[in-house]
Amino acid sequence: MSGVPPIEDYALLGDLQTAALVSREGAIDWLCLPRFDSPACFAALLDDDPAGTWRVAPASGGPATRRAYRGDSLVLDSEWDTPDGTVRVIDFMPPRDESAEVVRIVEGVTGRVPMRMTLRLRFDYGHVVPWVRRRGDDLSAVAGPDAVWLRTPVPTQGRELTTFAEFDVTAGQRIPFVLTHQLSHLPRPQPVAAGQALHDTERFWTEWMSRCSYTGPWEGAVRRSLVLLKALTYAPTGGIVAAATTSLPEEIGGMRNWDYRYCWLRDATFTLQALLGTGFVTEAREWREWLVRAVAGDPAQLQIMYGLDGRRRLPEMSLPWLSGYAGSAPVRVGNGAADQFQLDVWGEVLDGLHLARDAGLPSNDTAWDVQRALLDYLEGNWRQPDNSLWEVRGPQRQFVHSKVTAWAGVDRAVRSVEEQGLDGPVDKWRALRDEIHREVCANGFDADRNTFTQSYGSDELDAALLLIPRLGFLPWDDPRVAGTVNAVQAELSHGGFVLRYRPEKTDDGLPGGEGVFLACSFWLADALAGIGRIEAATDLFERLLGLRNDVGLLSEEYDPVHGRHLGNTPQAFSLVGLINTARQLRGSRTTTSAAPQDQNLSPTTDPR
Repeated sequence: MSGVPPIEDYALLGDLQTAALVSREGAIDWLCLPRFDSPACFAALLDDDPAGTWRVAPASGGPATRRAYRGDSLVLDSEWDTPDGTVRVIDFMPPRDESAEVVRIVEGVTGRVPMRMTLRLRFDYGHVVPWVRRRGDDLSAVAGPDAVWLRTPVPTQGRELTTFAEFDVTAGQRIPFVLTHQLSHLPRPQPVAAGQALHDTERFWTEWMSRCSYTGPWEGAVRRSLVLLKALTYAPTGGIVAAATTSLPEEIGGMRNWDYRYCWLRDATFTLQALLGTGFVTEAREWREWLVRAVAGDPAQLQIMYGLDGRRRLPEMSLPWLSGYAGSAPVRVGNGAADQFQLDVWGEVLDGLHLARDAGLPSNDTAWDVQRALLDYLEGNWRQPDNSLWEVRGPQRQFVHSKVTAWAGVDRAVRSVEEQGLDGPVDKWRALRDEIHREVCANGFDADRNTFTQSYGSDELDAALLLIPRLGFLPWDDPRVAGTVNAVQAELSHGGFVLRYRPEKTDDGLPGGEGVFLACSFWLADALAGIGRIEAATDLFERLLGLRNDVGLLSEEYDPVHGRHLGNTPQAFSLVGLINTARQLRGSRTTTSAAPQDQNLSPTTDPR
């Protein structure tokens, strides 16, 4: 990885419609405009500087001496101590009004520091060099549908298809750089005033976080995770992307590189739990409404993921002109897993909509009509093999977690009738629930090892089995639950954390391996608490907190051998796991009961 910043070296900027990644060296190496899923105009993250970057840093180079977000905001302060003095670069993206903007303010702290600005715009993921012209005090860059303007009082010059500026900053001086994007056929928007935009951005985040109801242990980690989760929200629709990036590898040099800039249905329940449990009812309602719109239509055409606006077609392709992060190719955009059959998604949607209703979110007939249509499909298809929540590209199988989640979907329908007075053929649903339960216990449980297995007849384990009690399929005090938790911990542990499964033993259709999966490690902490092992759960959780980078970001996976983040970042599934585990452990530390106290995390159901 020589010369390539580690994934954990990046901090996030965002305006609730897209996001940028900023390295410790002051380089924005990833930015898609105008949306999360648009082609990147800075893509050095997946190749090198020629693919597009924007660096503002001391001319002497090197990583920032220190950096931090301001309070509960996404305003990033990076400071360099140099032989000539100390300088601060303030980076942020104002919540969007007319257009997307990135603001960078160079602020002198002490002395007189020579600075350098390098702007290399490359549209379409580093493929297209724009036409750059000076117009008065501004630079404009245009290529196809995109136009970008840079406004700064600093003189700039161009050479080798790159814009440079060299200048000094003295103590107390502020020098702004404002990058503004607009569709090229529209008039140039009025750029923001950098100082006012900074004030407005800090105020926005402060006011938003004032609604947080979480208090207690690990409050700082929870609040930062909530800010990052909000930053992954596409404000126009309420959809929440799985991550801000594509193709950051699960194994350095490997091909397990996927595009996560879309909205996964299975994230719905976990995300709703996190938002509702911390006081963000508006965001939970908007996410629920996005969910209802996205899944509307023929239940047989339900997808596992959708675009930010509910778009269904997400064709996967490779970008051969990009070498990939640290040589990890191919770089992919789109995601072919959208076409897979993953049975658990039907149950996840039913569970999420039930949770929203149970939490008191205003509902309407449409949501219940959608649920009933999904149940009709589930009734006729729950026996089908599938690709599992891990989206394996190997043979379809009878995955136990998929069946358990199908059971949970039917269970939530029964409870909606029994507890909330909705109409439906509850006797038929009760019988279906019992039938699924019996089959899973008969075919998915290894009595000799006292554990559920990854799939029917398999000897392998899967970290998703940790969710069996959380979904209410069995109570926490059932011996089969403790047996499964202990087996997963023993057989899937790596470096003190948890793999989702053993790639070398599971035919997932891909070569190579991967790191420990952080969401699964949070699930193990939940499960350890659930079976009464509170001290072990707390120890694991606090070690997981130690994996966050210096500004609180978590990626999808972690390499415990080399101590590096892996996979796309920041990962919503990891952040939601942190929030929900903190909530569960907070309750567990105040009770001697082995069962979790947060009913949003552990629905109370008849174990049958």
